Amino acid sequence: MAEEKNDVDKLVEMLSKVFVNIKIKDIMTSPPIVVTEETKLKYVKDIMRIKKISGMPVITRNQNLSGIISIEDIIKVYDSGSFNDRAVNWMTKNPVFLNEDDTLMSFLEANEKLNYGRYPVINRNKKVVGVVTKLDILEWMFKKLGYIYVHDQRREETLNKRFTSLLTGEQYEETRIDFRYDIDYESVEMVGIAATKLKKFLLSKYIKNDVVRKVSIATYEAEANIVIHSGSKGVLYCLINNDHVKVFLEDYGKGIENLDKAMKEGFSTATEKIREKGFGAGMGLPNMKRFSDRMTLISSPNKGVKVEMLFYI
Repeated sequence: MAEEKNDVDKLVEMLSKVFVNIKIKDIMTSPPIVVTEETKLKYVKDIMRIKKISGMPVITRNQNLSGIISIEDIIKVYDSGSFNDRAVNWMTKNPVFLNEDDTLMSFLEANEKLNYGRYPVINRNKKVVGVVTKLDILEWMFKKLGYIYVHDQRREETLNKRFTSLLTGEQYEETRIDFRYDIDYESVEMVGIAATKLKKFLLSKYIKNDVVRKVSIATYEAEANIVIHSGSKGVLYCLINNDHVKVFLEDYGKGIENLDKAMKEGFSTATEKIREKGFGAGMGLPNMKRFSDRMTLISSPNKGVKVEMLFYI
């Protein structure tokens, strides 16, 4: 019996229909993180830990693909091997790979049969030029789409979970949250406090000024939406990774009835009283989309709104 598809697989399959003829070389991570056949396993383990990856291609001295080594192989070494052994002795040989000129359909076909975590990518000269994963594909597609509004059962499940990625469904331990702020929704005059505090925090972590500026603008707009439209308390939290900042905002209020309308510039449901205070111009969601590298939004009437924004460092 075929293994049931998880949320990431379903999203990849659904969105790939739009981009089925895109070439792998336009999506893959390049240059890839690789090790050679001679690399000792103790260094392989360190690279995985430092780069926060769970596997990588193993190449020959002339950069041809020799195998692939994963965290599962490292676990086997703990049980019955030595970390002074070379990668070639523990890697998976004859790995499945893709060519850089293959289309996204090739990935989907391979993934349907094998469902591996990653696939090395080679060029016409048989050199390893990249690695592609399901998350690489989702990241690329979200950059193209700008945002996604999920209508299926996953929406209801995710709205009921705290500290959960809208993209992958991963649930974060609260100890992993780098920054958190509870948003006061009872006073319009309080709009901007959460964004300001997050800005100061990111600057204290030496995040680049241009990245902090984009985070601040997008967060301000999201914060204003919570205060003006939700009728509910909200929360902002942030995670910092090696190559990106991820910002989440969520409320537990009215939700968004029609996201397509809400995403149009100038559309607003703000009252005249709110407009008199300088808010409600209908640019909140469009600006959040514009200033983030990827925005994912999930909402349901009377169950609130969750937004996840990613900013590349």
